[in-house]
Amino acid sequence: MKNKYIDLIEQTFEFPNDEFKVVDNELYFNEVPLMDIIKQYGTPLKISYLPKISSQIQKAKRMFNVAMAKVDYQSTYNYCYCTKSSHFSFVMEEALKNDISIETSSAFDINIINELFLLGKINKERFIICNGFKRPQYVENIAELLSQGFINTIPVLDNKDEIRLLDEQIIGSCKIGIRIAAEEEPMFEFYTSRLGMRYNDILSFYIDNIKNNPKFELKMLHFFINTGIKDSAYYWNELSKCVNVYCELKKICPELDSLNIGGGFPIKNNLGFNYDYEYMAEEIIAQVKNICDQQKVTEPHIFTEFGSFTVGESGATLFSIIDQKQQNDRELWNMIDGSFMTTLPDTWAINQRYILLAINNWDKEYQRVFLGGLTCDSQDFYNAEAHSNAVFLPKISQDDLQYIGFFHTGAYQESLGGYGGIQHCLIPAPKHIIIDIDEEGEYYTKLFAKEQSHKSMLKILGY
Repeated sequence: MKNKYIDLIEQTFEFPNDEFKVVDNELYFNEVPLMDIIKQYGTPLKISYLPKISSQIQKAKRMFNVAMAKVDYQSTYNYCYCTKSSHFSFVMEEALKNDISIETSSAFDINIINELFLLGKINKERFIICNGFKRPQYVENIAELLSQGFINTIPVLDNKDEIRLLDEQIIGSCKIGIRIAAEEEPMFEFYTSRLGMRYNDILSFYIDNIKNNPKFELKMLHFFINTGIKDSAYYWNELSKCVNVYCELKKICPELDSLNIGGGFPIKNNLGFNYDYEYMAEEIIAQVKNICDQQKVTEPHIFTEFGSFTVGESGATLFSIIDQKQQNDRELWNMIDGSFMTTLPDTWAINQRYILLAINNWDKEYQRVFLGGLTCDSQDFYNAEAHSNAVFLPKISQDDLQYIGFFHTGAYQESLGGYGGIQHCLIPAPKHIIIDIDEEGEYYTKLFAKEQSHKSMLKILGY
């Protein structure tokens, strides 16, 4: 009878795969033996596997360039990293090894740009796409960046008043973009994105505010679909509308030459994840070219702003099961040595599911469990996976501590949960390590941050 945990995984998914395998009943993640990492650093533990960042960037570049070659697309593809997904220096430095552009969201992002320049990680020709609603400090920082000679800094107008703010602060000429307010999916909580300008206002806004202003040169139209890039009638309809707006504007604005389609490539949230990235890239490029050909307009340079796709699959979060509690006839609780609400806040806030796997004991029988965090909040739990309305893990043994891992947790969790700040119930932020590969192809680790101390919390609280 096949009732071991490894049997469950192998019967449910195509396993092992390029990312995960099991050796001696212990899990390897990108060829890294996770039990060795746990023995060295303990749990709870956050991991950042840097090589995955570069491989994701190169994957997207390859797909879009192949798609362009197939239809004889006459313009270029530009990969931007969306910094808000993870601002860490080691993430930025790894991403920048791949000749990419940067997308920013707020004033302090510009300070990061300055630091990267001082470190020699970027030059002043790098495209810096400045999105987001722009408060005065953000505008001031953008203007300072332009005055320093960052010639490809492009502030993207989120609303009509930003052109005035930029005009007041910027000395000299400036390339700008306009964000289109996309319509949301029919079942969404509102009809139109709060970000950007309405479709019907863009042409008249350009004529009235930009066309005859010698300071500004409109170079880019930008749109973003909140629910991501999907093979759905809704997505293709929004893409078509935005490309048609681009074509209409291009006819009266010859300097316009770029279309920014934002982010939205998904990441794997279960081992059975199925998404045809190549098809989507090819279809996007083919549709843009087709509409431009119909309108007799030169195809735009394509910019993407992938954030989660860039960094999400590089992350993992490891826990120990520290206790098991039978609360009624049906619910068996495995308590972790951390908190979902503070360490993986998306599981609590938007019911995000991640790849969940046992680290050890793959030869033991499995059982259905609920996972509970350490805070006193009733919402601090995890009870379902993306592919199943349940969680199955090896049966607990008194002689062998059980470890578990959540994978592809590298985007947003630190910034949403508060890195190094005050956590719910004062549960400390876990230790964080970086894993990279040396010239011989061997992995090595280094400690980025220790587990949060009581002293750092008490200082924030004024003690």
